Order: sequence, then structure tokens, then C-alpha cells
Amino acid sequence: MSRKILFGLLILSMVFAFGQDAKTGWGFGGVPAVAYNSDTGFLYGIVFEAYNYGDGSRYPDYDYTIKPTWTRTTKGSGANELFFDSKSLLPNDIRITSYLGYLTEQALPFYGFNGYEAGYTSSFENADSGSYRTRMYYRHERNTLRLTADFQKSVINENIRVIAGFGYIDTQVDTVDESGLNEGKEEDLLPVNEPTLYDEYISAGYIGAAEAKGGLTNYIKLGLVYDTRDNEPNPMSGIWTEALLTTYPGFMGSNFSFTTFTATHRQYFTLIEDDLSFAYRLGYQQNFGDTPFFMLPWYQSSFKVTEGLGGSKSLRGILKNRIVGNTIVLANLEARWKFFRTVVGGQNLYLALNGFGDFGQVVTPYEVNDLSGIAKEKAAEEGLHLSYGGGLRIVLNENFIIAVDYGMASNVQDGNSGLYIGLGYLY
Repeated sequence: MSRKILFGLLILSMVFAFGQDAKTGWGFGGVPAVAYNSDTGFLYGIVFEAYNYGDGSRYPDYDYTIKPTWTRTTKGSGANELFFDSKSLLPNDIRITSYLGYLTEQALPFYGFNGYEAGYTSSFENADSGSYRTRMYYRHERNTLRLTADFQKSVINENIRVIAGFGYIDTQVDTVDESGLNEGKEEDLLPVNEPTLYDEYISAGYIGAAEAKGGLTNYIKLGLVYDTRDNEPNPMSGIWTEALLTTYPGFMGSNFSFTTFTATHRQYFTLIEDDLSFAYRLGYQQNFGDTPFFMLPWYQSSFKVTEGLGGSKSLRGILKNRIVGNTIVLANLEARWKFFRTVVGGQNLYLALNGFGDFGQVVTPYEVNDLSGIAKEKAAEEGLHLSYGGGLRIVLNENFIIAVDYGMASNVQDGNSGLYIGLGYLY
């Protein structure tokens, strides 16, 4: 898809962003889900956000927000999601953050385990190359039903919170259905019954029979959060740090018993008052116990659980889920400049540019036998994965944020580049 078409779709999204009196009461923002993501392809559907600001005394902070999403993509992904966040619905100043979603992915990226140790051979996906296998070689199918709820309560002072939550996750995994993807086409675009990397990992025993088709991973989450941000969607100052322990016990119905420890530190600095800021994020996540392979890409958070490392929510420009291991680290550095402000139809609007560098690495590998029999070319020792790039933000009433990022990978083993159009800042 040409860059001109993508830019036109972005402008269309801006036209459909709308609002009512967002300083008090309800404020709304929505886009007709015309977007592009290098990981998932062209996206269409509806993305909507509603904010209630109450009497406006806490603006730009909100009392609660509801975010329903319905989207489909040309690479076979679908999202049916409802996100809710409130600081005032429950008594005793208990914050609730909940999520209900059914995600369907016909061709989810899967590049093996432990980063560079699982070599990436792009020609396997290229139909014009002499070593072509299938465009689905680094893909598998995944359907996920997730229901989660987190509760946070301030202790000692308003900046320190304890968090407790639970989650129900039903993940179904399978090989790519090439016949289904070919259906309705004048000629088969994909080779049928050509083994994918996922198939080869199962055959080699790197993915065990018990986890190969997915399963239930229900959990309990406990943690501590320290938060001094001046504005959550795009802080100009403050710290947001958290340590989370997420355990998946059998008595909760989980088919696998394991625990994940996640520590994330984010900090924000004002360089020019109201206009220019610098933000960084440091992350660490380690798994203990019988962790199934399909849970390795998920990164825990006190707000929204994301997927990586690699892709739009972690290392922009690097292939989605490229860096998967038992223990991973990540770092993001970003400068944010609000270069234009105006009022449109009674709504506050600003435009911002951002430049970034993203880093990640597997520290402790996911223990399987020697991967050299599968990673046919360019397998190497794991090292630092780096990407860099820039982006644009279009922000309505400080909270509804249309985001465009373009990132470039510094190593061809991580891909080439990625273009992402979505909502919100990365952190």
C-alpha cells in the first residue's frame, strides 16, 4: 500500500474524530478504523473512546473511560474488545481496570525462541526466492478469549498503590489453515501442507504436546505501583513504576502452573514547559515454572497487557514477537514535542512529533534443545535488538490520541521497518 493512500486514510480518521463538551460530562472520540500496521496489515472497523470528566475539576484526568473496539485486518486478525477504566465507580477510591476481548489471528507471527539464536530467513517467505517455502512459514493460528480485572487502592499516600487482579485466558493454537486462506481465490496463493516453523518446532519437540494446541491460563495478580504522572495519556513529568507478580495456579483452572515477575519503570521530564518532554521506559520480565510457549510474548502491566518484544507496543520496526525468551528486558527512549495547538468546535486539539529508540534482548533463554536444526541460516548468539524512528500524534482533549509511528530495525535479522497507525502513546 502506498504512503499516499495511508496518509489519506489518516486524514479521514482525523475528520471522523469528534467530541462534545469534554471539560465536563462526557467526551467522545472515534475513528472509522482505517489504519495500517506492518505486523497485521490494513485494518478496518470501528475504534471508539468515551470519557466522563464529571464536573471537570480533575480535567484532563477523567472519572472513567469506556473503549469498545471492533476491527479486522487483511492479514487475518480480528479484535472484539471492551476496555473499562475508572477511578470513581467503586467506593474507597478503588480504581478498576477491566478488559474483555476475543482475538482471532489466522496468521500470528512466530519466529521461534531466544531472539538471534532462532535465525530469521526472510527468503523462506518470499515467493520469488529460490528457497521459498510459504508466506506463512513464520506464522501460526491463534484465537484468544481474555477476561481480566485489576483493582488498585492507594496506601500510605495517593501516589503509592497496591494492585490485585485476576484473569481468565483461553488460548487456542493451531497451524495455519492454508486451504482456508486460499478459498475463493482464482489460484492457490499459498502452498498447502507446507510445514511452518511452528510445525517443525512441534516435530522436533521444542513445543510439547501439552501446549501445542493452547489451553487455559487463568491467573491471580498482585503488585505495587508508584505513580506521580501529571497527565496519564501523555505526561510532561513524573514517575510510573510497578512490580507485579502474576501466578497461574491449578486451583484457578490453569492447565499450566507458572509465575511471571514483571518490573517496569517509566519516567518523564519537561524540557520546555508545556511543549517538549523526554520519556523513557525500562522493563524486565521473568517466568518461573511450566510456562507454555504461547504465553511467552505477553508483557504484564497494571493498565494494559501488551504483546512483544517486537512490534507496535514494544520495539517499533522490529518484527512482532521476534524476541521471545524466559527472561527479557526492554528499553524505550522518546522525545515528544507539541508543536501546534488550537481549538476546533470547542475541543482542545494539539499536534505532536516524537523521535524514539527502542531496545530489547533475551537475558535467560527459553530452555529447549539445540535450535540449530531449525534455524537454518544466520543463527547467532543472542544480543541487543535495536530499532529507531519517529512519529506523529493528533490529540483531542488531552486523552484521545491518534498515533502514527514508523520504526526501522538496525539488524536485518529483525526485519526492515514497520509503520503503525493506532491510538495512544506507547507508555
